[in-house]
Amino acid sequence: MSPEQYVQEKAASSGSSFYYAFLFLPAPRRAAITAFYAFCREIDDVVDETQDAGVAATKLAWWRKEAMAAFAGQPQHPVMRALMPHCSVYDIRLEHLMAVIEGCQMDLDQSRFLDYPGLQRYCHLVAGVVGEVASAIFGRSEPQTVAYAHKLGLAMQLTNIIRDVGDDARRGRIYLPISELQQFDVKAHEILLRQAPWGYSERFSRLMAFQAERAHRLYDEAFALLPEADRQAQKPGIMMANIYRALLREIEAERFQVLHQRISLTPLRKLWIAMRTNWRGR
Repeated sequence: MSPEQYVQEKAASSGSSFYYAFLFLPAPRRAAITAFYAFCREIDDVVDETQDAGVAATKLAWWRKEAMAAFAGQPQHPVMRALMPHCSVYDIRLEHLMAVIEGCQMDLDQSRFLDYPGLQRYCHLVAGVVGEVASAIFGRSEPQTVAYAHKLGLAMQLTNIIRDVGDDARRGRIYLPISELQQFDVKAHEILLRQAPWGYSERFSRLMAFQAERAHRLYDEAFALLPEADRQAQKPGIMMANIYRALLREIEAERFQVLHQRISLTPLRKLWIAMRTNWRGR
């Protein structure tokens, strides 16, 4: 299997909303974003699929060395071999890859966030930086597009957090800031139980509505930042945002029943949203 085939299978098998946006890109840009996304998936899988934290930390250390070796001209892993030809073309730097690894290292080092600024730091590493790289691959001509990409990445990561409250609780993690749990009088153990009557209280619903309102506000702020000159090129990012926002609305319609299930959109609906965005341009 070639490195290009490897990253293509990695991206396609994830079932991510990102994959549907990639389909509308020209071949060179699609190859670049597919390779970069496969790298992000490899790093994320280290944390999600490795139960022993010590083993996961060792694997992340290996990826740091592999990234440095790749930028020194000696990539070994098929993901890095697929990614490296695109790095100089789209200004993908070692610091970008190290930021993604650092973000996943935070998953190993802590399972709670005291406040929203702390959560923002985590989201910057695992989503904002990813948005910055993606926006470069899609094509940008205005500096303000970087700010748009970071804010959009934050909105999408917060949507992920809302969707995955139950899955994260099963792993002993709570990404909702502790200060906001206290604000709405929701106890950590109630979330970790993942069941009624404690889980789906009115207090939990108000907490989750607060999270959703913030995510919606960030989507609006992100799009307000996007320069008109880059709107056409950034259409794949808009597709992803529309898919994620449709997911957020679905979660709201389900009254935030996220503790015992993982609410998702069907592949057909994701594809339809991507196609509609491509037609409408927004």
